[in-house]
Amino acid sequence: MLPKMNLNYWSDWANRKTLAVETNLEALQKKLEELELDEQQKKRLEAFLTQKQKVGELKDDDFEKICELGAGNGGVVFKVLHRPSGFIMARKLIHLEIKPAIRNQIIRELQVLHECNSPYIVGFYGAFYSDGEISICMENMDGGSLDQCLKKAGKIPEQILGKVSIAVIKGLSYLREKHKIMHRDVKPSNILVNSRGEIKLCDFGVSGQLIDSMANSFVGTRSYMSPERLQGTHYSVQSDIWSMGLSLVEMAIGRFPIPPPDAKELEQIFGQPLEGDPSASDASPKPRPPGRPGSSFGPDSRPPMAIFELLDYIVNEPPPKLPSIFGAEFQDFVNKCLIKNPAERADLKQLMVGTIIF
Repeated sequence: MLPKMNLNYWSDWANRKTLAVETNLEALQKKLEELELDEQQKKRLEAFLTQKQKVGELKDDDFEKICELGAGNGGVVFKVLHRPSGFIMARKLIHLEIKPAIRNQIIRELQVLHECNSPYIVGFYGAFYSDGEISICMENMDGGSLDQCLKKAGKIPEQILGKVSIAVIKGLSYLREKHKIMHRDVKPSNILVNSRGEIKLCDFGVSGQLIDSMANSFVGTRSYMSPERLQGTHYSVQSDIWSMGLSLVEMAIGRFPIPPPDAKELEQIFGQPLEGDPSASDASPKPRPPGRPGSSFGPDSRPPMAIFELLDYIVNEPPPKLPSIFGAEFQDFVNKCLIKNPAERADLKQLMVGTIIF
């Protein structure tokens, strides 16, 4: 015979659950108000968080693969349907052969992403482990990465790069001020856009254990690292600022800017000679970075540059500059990001003022 159900107990339990949800929503509302968002940003963020509450626990069997969105050193990202909720997500799969204790630590550390709620940070649904792979499930950004946009468009206009700069700075500022987190991997493929015109950061380093476990796969990422980081010295969010500056030059000229293009290549890129341009290299041709296609504006006959040559160049040679065809304010902004001494490099607050100008 089944024991009698204590209705008072279940009533109290239901009341406690309701109170907990209300308390969580109140706390979340307070956090959103602290972010000083406009009404549209607040509504979109609240809509995502409300949607997220309907998802529940994530399991491998609940996903239907739609298509591949991208692949890199870190893993493969798929556009997927989460069948129980009907939501479209981006699912990143990272194959790692690691011990269960380390795997569990990574999943625990990734839970911090639940707290990262900003219009400039890609939304996070959850993370789990299945069949030798860590799955990180995120908001689907239907415009793809700026790396993909660059391949299609050739180069990105200065006006748009101004908006990109603001979004990246606000995203980095949010991570630093609210969560004491550095991004550690700012580059065009980690800046995503959507059809609503939003620009958001993804793939930032919240899990130290995941970073350590993937350390051997970050060859391509090293090309965006600051000189101080490549030299193994102490680094801070100033390192992210260097990476942003390098990314802006790449998106502006249509190719990775180290080594810098010579006058002939600049003319090929912009369709006009740029006489006496200080950004042009004085020797031709310089090797191209390892594993990278050349400019989108014609065949690249440069021999490939070995990774150690590239890293040596970043540490020991002058930083890249924007060609003179760009506005003086934009050039100045990038120059401040690419000062080799991190103590002299502009910080996030100084750069936020700078983005208002161009």
